[in-house]
Amino acid sequence: QVQLVESGGGLVQAGGSLRLSCAASGRTNSWYHMGWFRQAPGKEREFVARIRWSTGSTYYADSVKGRFTISRDNAKNTVYLQMNSLKAEDTAVYYCAAGIRATIEYDYWGQGTQVTVSS
Repeated sequence: QVQLVESGGGLVQAGGSLRLSCAASGRTNSWYHMGWFRQAPGKEREFVARIRWSTGSTYYADSVKGRFTISRDNAKNTVYLQMNSLKAEDTAVYYCAAGIRATIEYDYWGQGTQVTVSS
């Protein structure tokens, strides 16, 4: 059974940094891609970033481009999201997702980790 477990969320002041981690278990190194999404209170879930597992190529939402960096550690089956220059509008629950098919769909989701940025 596949599990995605996020960690690293918390409270940070605007301008600060956080690093989220997502450890995958139950399936090793056979992802097509992994990604991060977020959902702020009263808003729909939105895409943040994704990474192709085999090539390491990345793609970002415009709102985080230049501030966030997604990366992966194949040996640890873990994906990271380094978040710098955080803004109050980055406050949300951040979810990790993993896809096994060559589509934009995701097959597995984590439970989420709260990120709160105080202004």
